[in-house]
Order: sequence, then C-alpha cells, then structure tokens
Amino acid sequence: MIEISLGKLVLLALIALIVLGPEKLPGAARTAGALLRRVRSGWDNVRAEVERELEIEQIKRTAREAAARAEAAQNEMKEGLQQVREPIEQVAAAAMTAPDATPAAEFIDQATDPDEPADSLQAELPLGEPAVLSGSSRKLPHDDA
Repeated sequence: MIEISLGKLVLLALIALIVLGPEKLPGAARTAGALLRRVRSGWDNVRAEVERELEIEQIKRTAREAAARAEAAQNEMKEGLQQVREPIEQVAAAAMTAPDATPAAEFIDQATDPDEPADSLQAELPLGEPAVLSGSSRKLPHDDA
C-alpha cells in the first residue's frame, strides 16, 4: 500500500490544521478514520472472496484428478478382468465342444436324481473302493470298522 512515514504524517497534520482550523479538525479526523476503516474492510472482503474462489478451484481440480484416477483404475480392473475371463471362456468352450465332455448340469442332475435314494448313490474312488454317499456326508467302507 501507500507508505506514509512519520515526517509525511506530521506535514499532513500541519496542512490540515492550517486549512481546516482547530474547530473542524477532530470531525475531519473521525471522518477520515471511518473512511479508512471502510476501505480496509472492503479490501479484506475482496481478498477473502478471492481466496475462497481459489480454494474452490483447488478443490474442483483435486476432485477432477481423483475422478480421473478412479476411472483409470476402473478401466484397468476391467482390462484385468477381461484378461482373466478370456482364458476361462476359451477353456469352457473347449470343454463344451469336446466329444467326451459331460456338461456340469448333466453331472449334477445324475448325482442328485430325486428318484433314487441318497444311500444308493455311489462314487468310484481312485483306489477302486466304492464310497456310499448319504445326504451330504460320505461313508467309506473302512470308516465303519
């Protein structure tokens, strides 16, 4: 702002005393003080408003950057999922087109045929021993002993 040294201030006071006189000088000083307070208050309000606008712009910029990072991460996840999904779909397609393949739905239907009692279902173990399926638990022949 304007720099007013002590010498300049004394010079202004003497000029004001000569021009206004001793009767009007206190009222003029009060008016000048009030005017100076209004100017400072206005300047502070303008400065605070500019600072708020700058903060809002910074927040918007940060939000845009975060949204861009989130979108990039989402795209990366989609690409990774697609890379995982493609081999699985290829294996599933190959399994479905194989001549000796039994679809999983048929296998489940065979294993859970409602016409057969659960005790009569048997599965072949690798060693050739039959396992009797009873409900959700398996009974092995050597478990009874």
